[in-house]
Amino acid sequence: MSIRRIARATRLSLAAVSLALRDSPKISEATKRRVREAARRLGYRPSAKVAELMSHVRLSRDPRNEGCLALMSFYDCERPWEESLHLRRICEGMRSRAEALGYRLEPLWLRAPGMTPRRFRSILDARGIEGLLCLGSPRIDDEFPAEFDHYAIVTQGWSLRTQLHRVINHAYNDTWRALDKLYALGYRRPGLAIGNYEDVRGAHANVSAYLGWCNHRQGTASGVPVLRLNGLEWMRFRRWLTQKRPDAVVLVHGCDVASECLQALRNQGIRMPEDFGLAVLSQNLEGTGLSGLQENQQVIGAWAVELVVARIMNRDLGIPAAPRVEMVDSVWLEGTTLRQAPR
Repeated sequence: MSIRRIARATRLSLAAVSLALRDSPKISEATKRRVREAARRLGYRPSAKVAELMSHVRLSRDPRNEGCLALMSFYDCERPWEESLHLRRICEGMRSRAEALGYRLEPLWLRAPGMTPRRFRSILDARGIEGLLCLGSPRIDDEFPAEFDHYAIVTQGWSLRTQLHRVINHAYNDTWRALDKLYALGYRRPGLAIGNYEDVRGAHANVSAYLGWCNHRQGTASGVPVLRLNGLEWMRFRRWLTQKRPDAVVLVHGCDVASECLQALRNQGIRMPEDFGLAVLSQNLEGTGLSGLQENQQVIGAWAVELVVARIMNRDLGIPAAPRVEMVDSVWLEGTTLRQAPR
């Protein structure tokens, strides 16, 4: 049955009925209830084939009529991706996938001078934007504004406390993979060193994986006590190496700190991989010579777009009762800080 019968029964236009069935904010709640009641009474069911056809129409339509997704963040600067390679790669993945699906991205600054959630919402509604892609926050205690209750929302990472649909780096699996890699290379006493900031932003997944791996592989809760760091803290790191004597270290930290650590070790005459092995889990490792796992930001961005578009199509709007979390594995980069695999 087509929506024409619903339009006749409710004495509404086809466009109004279509928007009401898609839960569009352009239609009043009273009209939506009226249309849904008529649809149930008449036995209306949406056609999956029509939805599929419309997705193909969107891919080939005039650019002037393309959909729009808001790109927002809680950062204190208007365009944080210009200052962060990590965010820039995520945005590149978002933009590429959005264009392939017939959408464009429009950056909007939530913390602009004079901006309020109410004003931000009015801008979104005026521009017909239903999907919000959030880059997260540099802090770890921000909440998503409750005023944004009729948009499809997807964020990346764990920085926002609000329960949202999100795409994250698979920190648990990355840690397990790194430890398995070390074991395959002959290391038998691996340790974990992690920044406190990275530990919290990663929802403690790295430490959980390390303890679980030690129990699974070695039958102990922890072969080497975990070292938690604020920044580089070189002297604490060196003392930990000397006292606990790991034969390899999984370091979870920012790329700059990892590079400084490598240089400090070499300045002390410590050789890698001759004296011990080092595997780094970080956002960016290319060009550093460090062995380890680099986050796959392009895929994180692409999956975020796919998730928010799916939420729009399914009318899953507002703060979700059952949020989805999609996890992306990092990419292994060969460096010079681990021994070579046996031939």
